[in-house]
Amino acid sequence: MERLVMNEYLNKVLEKTRRLNEEQPEYLQAVEEVLTSIEPVINAHPEFEKLAILERMVEPERCILFRVPWVNDAGQVIVNRGYRIQYSSLIGPYKGGLRFHPSVNLSIMKFLGFEQIFKNALTGLPIGGAKGGSDFDPKGKSEGEIMRFCQSFMTELYRHIGQDVDVPAGDIGVGAREIGYLFGQYKKIKDAYEGGVLTGKDICYGGSLARKEATGYGLMFFMREMLKKHGKSLDGKTVTISGSGNVAIYACQKAYAMGAKVVAMSDSNGCVYDENGIDLETIKKIKEVQRGRIKEYLNFHPNAQYFESVNSSHPIWNIKTDIALPCATQNELNIEEARVLLKNGVIAVGEGANMPCTYEAAKYLIENGVLFAPAKAANAGGVATSAIEMSQNSMRYYYTFEEVEHKLERIMINIFNNCAKASEEFGHSGNYLDGANIAAFKQLSDAMKAQGVV
Repeated sequence: MERLVMNEYLNKVLEKTRRLNEEQPEYLQAVEEVLTSIEPVINAHPEFEKLAILERMVEPERCILFRVPWVNDAGQVIVNRGYRIQYSSLIGPYKGGLRFHPSVNLSIMKFLGFEQIFKNALTGLPIGGAKGGSDFDPKGKSEGEIMRFCQSFMTELYRHIGQDVDVPAGDIGVGAREIGYLFGQYKKIKDAYEGGVLTGKDICYGGSLARKEATGYGLMFFMREMLKKHGKSLDGKTVTISGSGNVAIYACQKAYAMGAKVVAMSDSNGCVYDENGIDLETIKKIKEVQRGRIKEYLNFHPNAQYFESVNSSHPIWNIKTDIALPCATQNELNIEEARVLLKNGVIAVGEGANMPCTYEAAKYLIENGVLFAPAKAANAGGVATSAIEMSQNSMRYYYTFEEVEHKLERIMINIFNNCAKASEEFGHSGNYLDGANIAAFKQLSDAMKAQGVV
């Protein structure tokens, strides 16, 4: 859906971006969300048009596309497509995850890279923005197949990355196992140990404690601060969390620690509802050990209920809850589901995944008084802790779990405060979606002006 703005310069950039990228809906959605929310800043800085600030902001510095040939267990050669979008190095080396999933395409890679530059700017840490991945699907693949794919992927990617150039991490389909195979191949090719070239590593060879927990924990730190500012708390609230990967699992863990009760979680097949509270250890066993489907939760808790997804529906959003946390994938919560959440009395929604709410859903929730924590702010805990991992690699030093968690908590508190301050400064008080976009854009545009036309 095209969104009109009054500023002539903004409209000109939006129209050009739509024309040049009409086949990239996810990317356009991300760009339009940011550009329409920063109109007050553009109005206050007419000089931005002469400097082409927006034109430079929406164009990636570099888009890399490559083939990834690998051999499956049957001896057949398979070819996948690999990507690395090096979006912005304005405030530091390119930084962002790798996603292995059949849905990966240029539009999704560019949307994720664009989101990443704003998210990374909000952390206050010296990291630029990037994203990458492949349409390879790790599901159903053997250990050997995953290793061979990762090695082939890195055989091309290695020439484009480095600990002071571009530092990838994990994302959907890329966990500690895949990072290990990628790092091993990089080290073999380069014949050097560059510990800071990848983050999300296992602790035994340079990873950081609390990295696995970071995005979920960070989401809950942000939610706590947002609720607190409006005189509310997590204590005694019911929570539903879509997904059952790292973000969802550790958001669930921290939600319990903050006094909430998580009553539902999901995967791509459906969701489980347990009115007594989701047993997180069972979820971990199913997902982290057995790599099974969430429906298996009923084998351990037969009194729970299971609702299957039909035609890409998301039954978890039909469950009555105080707080909803979409932590699975982009555009999983639409306007119809937002209406159901509001009707059922939701008071806050926090985006744990990247852009999990459609713009229409987010706008509807905000306009109807639901506290809304946008992804580029609320799920920044993962990349913030990746930056902490990079600093540990540089120092040849390990922080304790408690030290990392404390640093993460301070970063998330600062992110919330900066979003709140920006939203108030430009007359959007309480709208943390606009606040996040404005706060990040101001930092990026200042860096762009300072560095000249590059």
